[in-house]
Amino acid sequence: MRITLMMEIPKIMGRGKRTRSLEKRVLLVPVLIRMSLRMEILRNLSCRRRHSPEKVTHKSTRYMGSVKTNNKGKLSNDHAQIDDGESEISESDRRAEESDSSEDEVPSRNTIGDVPLEWYRDEGHIGYDVKGKKIKKKERQDKLDAFLASADDSKNWRKIHDEYNDEVVELTKDETRLIRRLLKGKAPHSGFDPYPDYVDFFKWDDAKHPLSNAPEPKRRFIPSKWEAKKVAKYVRALREGLIKLDKPKEEPRFYNLWGDDPNSKDRAGHLAYIPAPKPKLPGHEESYNPSLEYIPTQEEINSYQLMYEEDRPKFIPRRYTSLKSVPAYENAVNDSFERCMDLYMSYRAWKKRLNIDPESLKPKLPSRKDLKPYPVTCYLEYRGHEGAVVSISTEASGQWIASGSADGTVRIWEVETGRCRGVWTIGEPVLCVSWNPLSELPILAIAAGQDVLLINTGMGNEEDQEKIKELLQVEISGTAGDSDEQPLVSWLQDDRHKHEAIILRHFKTVTSVEWHRKGDYLSTVTPAGESRAILIHQLSKKITQKIPFKLHGLPVSSVFHPSRSIFFVSTKKNIRVYDLLKHKLIKKLETGLREVSSIAIHPQGDNVIVGSREGKLCWFDMDLSSQPYKTLQCHSKDITNVAFHRSYPLFASCSDDCTAYVFHGMVYSDFNQNPLIVPLEILRGHVNSNGRGVLDCKFHPRQPWLFTAGADSVVRLYCH
Repeated sequence: MRITLMMEIPKIMGRGKRTRSLEKRVLLVPVLIRMSLRMEILRNLSCRRRHSPEKVTHKSTRYMGSVKTNNKGKLSNDHAQIDDGESEISESDRRAEESDSSEDEVPSRNTIGDVPLEWYRDEGHIGYDVKGKKIKKKERQDKLDAFLASADDSKNWRKIHDEYNDEVVELTKDETRLIRRLLKGKAPHSGFDPYPDYVDFFKWDDAKHPLSNAPEPKRRFIPSKWEAKKVAKYVRALREGLIKLDKPKEEPRFYNLWGDDPNSKDRAGHLAYIPAPKPKLPGHEESYNPSLEYIPTQEEINSYQLMYEEDRPKFIPRRYTSLKSVPAYENAVNDSFERCMDLYMSYRAWKKRLNIDPESLKPKLPSRKDLKPYPVTCYLEYRGHEGAVVSISTEASGQWIASGSADGTVRIWEVETGRCRGVWTIGEPVLCVSWNPLSELPILAIAAGQDVLLINTGMGNEEDQEKIKELLQVEISGTAGDSDEQPLVSWLQDDRHKHEAIILRHFKTVTSVEWHRKGDYLSTVTPAGESRAILIHQLSKKITQKIPFKLHGLPVSSVFHPSRSIFFVSTKKNIRVYDLLKHKLIKKLETGLREVSSIAIHPQGDNVIVGSREGKLCWFDMDLSSQPYKTLQCHSKDITNVAFHRSYPLFASCSDDCTAYVFHGMVYSDFNQNPLIVPLEILRGHVNSNGRGVLDCKFHPRQPWLFTAGADSVVRLYCH
């Protein structure tokens, strides 16, 4: 059994050559060497004990504390033999006995089992200990340290790094000797006989009969009938052509010297293979003795010098009397080098063009005629401002429109006639105007500097005016806020205008004002206000409060949901949707834009459009995902504002490139059908002023009309 195991070691090494990499075979060598050494030592011990059984017996009985006697009751005279046997045990046998407690019995440090080491290649540990802690890898020497160690230590070549246990093993001389024998394909021990004498296992002594006395069967002397049938079957298949033999390929004796490479046909099936182009074959003019018609005259040679170098002929034919008088070609080496560089550096590949109709790649959209009505042409212009018109807002009934300008004035226009009904001088550049959404409360909110003015426009009947006067009365001028230390907003009565007005004085500049659908609440945005950047004011109670949410980034605008108690806050990077009743974050919309400029909410409340400073417009379907459903690159400059129509499936965007885009945006009640977005019209007409174009756009509340405010101090009305 031991001899069989010793013979299996070369087989294991041979099998490792086929299944393991070279590095893993080297790691197995120390294990195989130790195994072979132990088996050799055990074999020596067993041989010695087999040849001297009495010595071993008496030695064991001495250790057991008993004395062996013969049948007659006398002591055996083997004490001398016991002493001699003890002296015959060599030092090597003792070392072999002590080797049972050597490092060979120490269990392996590796605790990963049969897990491939490749899984731990990028990790900082190799396995785990009993307590579940990671076994960190030892720091290995770099190549420079290994080279210096090999130069200093003469025995460094014997050291092998065992990756399986993460340790360095130094081979002894005996182990190196065994490795050399294993590499030569020999047995690891020199005393091993690979061809031992045959030992007959059967004892023939006193044997009367052989193992089997049966006569030889008849089938061993008769041709096989089944083999004959099989041969006949193959012969029949060959005759009928069912089995075809491969004929040896005959190589052609001659081949075309100037033809293509014969191996190129095999590679022609590859996708991007193109054979190298052949150089031009020599013609008659390159002969050493060409005809006179190919030899240019001296005038033609002089004319060649006046040509550009790329147009000049590369070779001028000349005539020689014999081939020996032809001089060497000057640019032979240079041309050969350039030819080789062209073949080596130039990339050649087939460019397969697909025969696809470009019109078939366009999405199938409905006709624009079927999507009418939508604004197409400019119908009316509202002129009167001296500065850029920054913001516009339409009244709930659609009869009036308000515009705020950088010249510090606010004007109210009649939509159908273009008549200016009233002018308010604010004294500071107006940043935003917003009309109350209720038709019975024609209150106009104006943001200018740090103040937000709530002005009574004087429209409506007497009952509406009495109600408005009650709302715009502040009994005691003071402050309103959540804390007594620092007020959020000061509610003041303004008596500068002939109509009643309230001033909401903030501590920073207000850029945006938005009303709630019920007309009692409005929100203001102060980008530099930090924690008080977004405030919500209640007009009936004259109360101001902060939103109970933490702002992540500088706010740009805020919008109320058209039908639910949901609040949208837009920062420069994303949009956060909050529930005002439950005081929690509902969703975060990731725009992926460089900077958000404006947002608008669909009348149903489930879709949002976002404009950016890079000219991109994103459509968000909140029921679908927090990522944009569609991203449209429509404008070449910053988008200043976006807007939805209240009743028609239309939305628009305006930009500093002096254009306004009108889109068809249909939202279906079926959740399985995505919104339909179709670009309809590009509205032009505004003039660029100081690098600014169209600054604001709003839809008419009832008609498919679009109002645009430009930096050229004009408000335009586009109708269908």
